Amino acid sequence: MAESYQTREEVPTENTWDLTVLFESDDVWEKEFKAVEEELTKIEALKGTLADSAESLVHAINTIASVSRKLSNVYTYSHLKYDQDSTNSTYQSLDARSTQLYSRFSELTAFFQPELLAIPEDKLNSFIESNATLQDYRQYLDNMTRQREHVLEPSQELLLAQVSEILGSASKTFGVLNNADLRFPTVEDSSGEKVQLTHSIYGKLLESTDRRVRRDTFKSFYSTYDQFKNTMASLLSTNIKAHNFSAKARNFSSARQAALFANNIPESVYDTLLEAVGERLPVLHRYVALRKELLGIEDLEMYDMYTPILGEVPLAFNYDEAKAITLEALAPLGEDYVDIIKKAFDERWIDLYENKGKRSGAYSSGTYDSNPYILMNWQDNVNWLYTLVHELGHSAHSYLTHANQPYIYGNYSIFLAEIASTTNENLLTSYLLERYTDPNVRLYILNHFLDGMKGTVFRQTQFAEFEHFMHTSEAEGKPLTQAFLSENYQAMNEKYYGPDVNSNSEIALEWSRIPHFYYNYYVFQYATGFAAATALSQKILSGDKESLNQYLTYLKAGESDYPIEIMQRAGVDMTQKDYLVSALDVFENRLDEFEKLLKDQK
Repeated sequence: MAESYQTREEVPTENTWDLTVLFESDDVWEKEFKAVEEELTKIEALKGTLADSAESLVHAINTIASVSRKLSNVYTYSHLKYDQDSTNSTYQSLDARSTQLYSRFSELTAFFQPELLAIPEDKLNSFIESNATLQDYRQYLDNMTRQREHVLEPSQELLLAQVSEILGSASKTFGVLNNADLRFPTVEDSSGEKVQLTHSIYGKLLESTDRRVRRDTFKSFYSTYDQFKNTMASLLSTNIKAHNFSAKARNFSSARQAALFANNIPESVYDTLLEAVGERLPVLHRYVALRKELLGIEDLEMYDMYTPILGEVPLAFNYDEAKAITLEALAPLGEDYVDIIKKAFDERWIDLYENKGKRSGAYSSGTYDSNPYILMNWQDNVNWLYTLVHELGHSAHSYLTHANQPYIYGNYSIFLAEIASTTNENLLTSYLLERYTDPNVRLYILNHFLDGMKGTVFRQTQFAEFEHFMHTSEAEGKPLTQAFLSENYQAMNEKYYGPDVNSNSEIALEWSRIPHFYYNYYVFQYATGFAAATALSQKILSGDKESLNQYLTYLKAGESDYPIEIMQRAGVDMTQKDYLVSALDVFENRLDEFEKLLKDQK
């Protein structure tokens, strides 16, 4: 295995991604960069022409799409090159230049939607009916024009644009304060060494098997937020006021309606999530009580919720073993899908090992014309196996979308993105449970799933419920003081985690440090995506060919329809709670097995 301290030049070629599919060389990239720069002038000439004729509108859409497609290739090559080694000054420059070019493109195309919406509805419909290309673009146009009632007079739009930076200032200030200016105390680790707390180190130390370390970390970390709790409440309150103001200004009934409108998501999807998860909180309480029992703790605290409860991990895989397992685990998705995964391995989609200057973590990224590349920092453990199948889920989704949709529909929304990746994770869990009979291994796999669902479905739903509570409270005129927020967050934490964990603690201040509370109704999608993936994986594993075909249809859909309609054709109606009930049933069934295995070992 490659060592983490190696330079980029020392990484074997077979373990790197092949970006020559995008551009054969930096020189070729440079030529395309200049060509795109020149093509930007074509966009300037489009302004004021959209309403001239159906042909003029088609020409404008196609011209902008053509430049966007080329620009996407230029930008993606530079950012992938930069991410593989951020110390390389050549790629620092390429990345900065392409980012500036994207900004220029955004400025030049800003006229398009307002000018499109200025075309009278009857006239636009006549354009569409008279032109075959515009009929193909009907979904694209509908997605823009459905916003008519929420677009204001030009002078009002200009005013909102001028204050947009002010409306977003609370979020930016929170980010600066939370990420740059806050200074956290030092704590002693289990070896007695002084450790300076940061956001990432906080998470790691909460996983410590030394309870004294967990307690000191938790209390010290929150002591900083306690010092600034009034400032944090003021920032969060201002941010929520901005959301409510913007929604009201654009003729929405609420900030939630405005936020979900972007993807045409009915508010019932949100309410159904809160209702379904709320009904099954007793099952989460069982899991929390079990953690308390396994840790042998009389007074379970929130800082005890992340430490391992099963000791050393009984599984490890090298990369070759992981590849073989991946192909077998994803086999229920069919030969065509597995062939895509083989392409990823054989055609060097994956940049595998860590090297000096490489971006941390993992992601899938590419363009309509390129391979859907994957950045990894592989280590021989189970977590990286799950990361591999997760990112392959994104890449296969992109591959199938690009192969089956025109460029204009060749993307997919965030609401849909995590479903594909998490379905793969669920298939891997089921495969590992079939493969291993050793009780210790099975316990680990089951716990991995249970912890994942606790963190992604239950915890993110808790955040979603509190986010909505804050917005509705502010809209009703209730001041979002730190006391009000802390009192209600503590109550909600107790509701979710139950009586076996102490919620009368610093956890009441958790609202003050959650960036997602500034994202405007974003976080709920983690929970709906994970739940949908769990339900879909169970359908796929049943062997029903129709369910598989429906799932593959979703992977090919891109933006050819709205997310809810796409998922309905995949066999999951996210306006109803059946898919949530199905996913929560899987959680409860696996908790049952987990408890039985533990009992059998006694």
